[in-house]
Amino acid sequence: MPRPTPHVPPLASLVPTGESFSRWPVAILGATGAVGQTFARLLADHPWFEVVELAASERSAGKRYAEVTRWIEGVMPDALRDREVLPCDPSAVRSTIVFSALDSSAAGTIEPAFAAAGKLVFSNAKNFRMAPDVPLVVPEINGDHLAIVEAQRRARGWDGAIVTNANCSVTVASLPLAPLHEAFGLSKAFLATMQAVSGAGYPGVPSLDILGNVIPYIADEEPKVETELQKILGRVDGERIAHAPFVVTAHTNRVPVEHGHTVCMSLGFERRPSVDEVLEVLREWRGSELTRDMPSAPERPIVVSDAPDRPQPRRDVMAGDGMSVTVGRVRADHLLDIRLVASGHNTIRGAAGGSILNAEIALGAPSRAHGAVAAAALAG
Repeated sequence: MPRPTPHVPPLASLVPTGESFSRWPVAILGATGAVGQTFARLLADHPWFEVVELAASERSAGKRYAEVTRWIEGVMPDALRDREVLPCDPSAVRSTIVFSALDSSAAGTIEPAFAAAGKLVFSNAKNFRMAPDVPLVVPEINGDHLAIVEAQRRARGWDGAIVTNANCSVTVASLPLAPLHEAFGLSKAFLATMQAVSGAGYPGVPSLDILGNVIPYIADEEPKVETELQKILGRVDGERIAHAPFVVTAHTNRVPVEHGHTVCMSLGFERRPSVDEVLEVLREWRGSELTRDMPSAPERPIVVSDAPDRPQPRRDVMAGDGMSVTVGRVRADHLLDIRLVASGHNTIRGAAGGSILNAEIALGAPSRAHGAVAAAALAG
């Protein structure tokens, strides 16, 4: 059944009023790491958000950002080079809107402290993704899940909130699966991933382990794929998310590719579609209306390739400025119903870019009194 038109109560009202700014001031936690750098790069010219604070570990705090950051890709934004790095402490960070690139070893304690202090935390970490009162959002699919933020704040006594984005390979898989599940009812999914080394962070996988090699194990990755998809494609049920009932099994592999996770999928449906029906659904799908006119939303979240040997990370990873997922090799499956291949940028769509898009649909433009996602006013 088609997902109903989303109704999401407004999060912009959680941002203090009375301030005059053309762009919302934001902070990045874990700003010196690979995902933190991607946040800094993508937010450098963002029309709604301005990075005014950078926070990292105690060993970096008090030093210049350029001094403590080994920049990995592109050019460090000039406006950030001399910015003093703050500790990851809510008493030191003034911004209400916070993008978290923290490792899971730190996120479990730091992110709740920020949420309790009234911050809106848009997190990349795994720690809270599967909590029943924390939205796990891929905006084109389930932006309406942001509605449970109100229940989260009540239950946890937080003045702020945590919103998570999915595991990077799950994000790639979820975009084509969402319209197909809506149209034909997904019942079974077999997934095999080929995941880029940038997904392991920096310095990541030692070169002598990955060059000319495939590593058929990524710690904790398979359970993420098998459970996060069910939550993302589930539905709001009161103050929790009811998971979709299909079954997922996954093999996850690290491969010697710099950027771009590729996922090979065999899919079973309640109603077996033809290849042409699947292609039509994928080509026509534009996702939730909540993403309309959002600065980071691609025109087409799914790009369908008819080439027999696509998608390929080297050729397709920057589709939609890295925010689109390319799908190809759609064909009948001899074991289930349909098989296909999807590929997308793991640090843009699957990490920082996805989290920024979450914030965009949650807040709306700063010129609006109430964005697409606001809970009660601060007094509430």
